[in-house]
Amino acid sequence: MAVAIVKADLSDPVHAGALVDVLDAYARDIMGGGQPLSDFTRANLAAELCKRAGVHVLLAFDGQQAVGLANCFEGFSSFACKPLLNIHDLAVVPAARGQGIGRMLVERVVQQARELGCCKVTLEVLEGNAVARSLYRATGFAGYQLDAETGRALFMQKLLD
Repeated sequence: MAVAIVKADLSDPVHAGALVDVLDAYARDIMGGGQPLSDFTRANLAAELCKRAGVHVLLAFDGQQAVGLANCFEGFSSFACKPLLNIHDLAVVPAARGQGIGRMLVERVVQQARELGCCKVTLEVLEGNAVARSLYRATGFAGYQLDAETGRALFMQKLLD
């Protein structure tokens, strides 16, 4: 296996297609919600990401076949007064799992964050995703807390209509 990790050029139809195909495979997985991407998302995701500053999409290719991705977004740490990079999606297609591609993607994200002068890389993961949690721990990620008395940070959301 000769997997290459590349920074996506979402104006390239091959890269845009790879983004949608890998993300759709992830969305169909139980850990991605178990539903395919909507037609709207499939048709518009690459173009919408291109409109936004601070988007970094990394793709993993095994030859010509897209096998993984990391969708990352720049944020800012007000306490550190430096940028941060958030891994919003990290996915490896089912047929390519267990081959170290997820680790390669995480390592390339960390490299990208260092190049951007970021103070940290953040992510969220489902409690029940033991495989992903193991990967993240093995690559140096840990729960976030300022003080044991105040507890660990929680990821929360509010859906908007």
